[in-house]
Amino acid sequence: MADTAAPKAPAADQRPHTSLLRQTLSRLFREKKLGAVGLIIMVLFLLVGIFADVLATHDMFEQNVPRRLEGPSSDYPLGTDQFGRDVYSRVVQGARISMLVGIAASLIAVVVATVFGLLLGYFGGVADLIGQRVVDAVQAFPWLFLIITVMSLLGPGIPQVIIVLGVPWGIVNIRTVRSVVLSVKETPYVEAARATGAGTLRILARHIAPQLVAPMIVLFTVSVGGNILAEASVSFLGFGIPPPQPSWGSMLSIEGRSYMLEAPLLAFWPGLCLAIVVFGINMFGDALRDLLDPRLRGGIGRFGAEAPPADRN
Repeated sequence: MADTAAPKAPAADQRPHTSLLRQTLSRLFREKKLGAVGLIIMVLFLLVGIFADVLATHDMFEQNVPRRLEGPSSDYPLGTDQFGRDVYSRVVQGARISMLVGIAASLIAVVVATVFGLLLGYFGGVADLIGQRVVDAVQAFPWLFLIITVMSLLGPGIPQVIIVLGVPWGIVNIRTVRSVVLSVKETPYVEAARATGAGTLRILARHIAPQLVAPMIVLFTVSVGGNILAEASVSFLGFGIPPPQPSWGSMLSIEGRSYMLEAPLLAFWPGLCLAIVVFGINMFGDALRDLLDPRLRGGIGRFGAEAPPADRN
């Protein structure tokens, strides 16, 4: 006799977590067309950064002085700079640096904000009071002055830029995580877990941390564009990525500003790439915030599931 046992249904508590990404992407392409375009732009520049060595037609440091400051040609699609280096290859390699700094600094910001926001919001007391004063002190300094001061002490370099951009941004956003923790830690299911003997680590990891997924995704996507722009600004001033590394900011400062009249395209190409990638990431981040923030109309909410349609009968 054939086995007619019904297949096991998936666990009910797994559905919100597995369907969050699918629902978000589906609604993004359906309802937020500009945000979907921003996602495509971000992915495109990310792929350009990953495969920069394949896409580059010349070595980014190779000099051809007799052909310096040339316009676009078959040999050099975007022309050459003051040393005869291929501008196209340097712009492509600059995408790798910008995406690396933007993503890495945003990850550091998310980790700092999540860890300290969880601890300060859950335990409170004197530690919370001291932590809030540290946040106030960081916010009191103009961000550019703070970054330039720290970079002048650490020296230029990619790791230094990532740390200097990521840590202050994470400290500033501790309050975002703390506010979520304060609203969640007194809910009945957290109180029930505490009454059944669940330890602090288990409560933080299993009951409170999952509620931070949506706001941290939004924080990450929004901060990527800001960190890319901040890196370009610091490199433009000479405190970021040191030459001859092809940072878009340093290309705007050294090549573009110095040879603006002789070869204006030297400033046009890195500036265009910088504007497009920051615009795309910001549009994607704004759309993602609209979809994931439960306080906004149409937001998916903290449980990652759309509300059921209302009964019209």
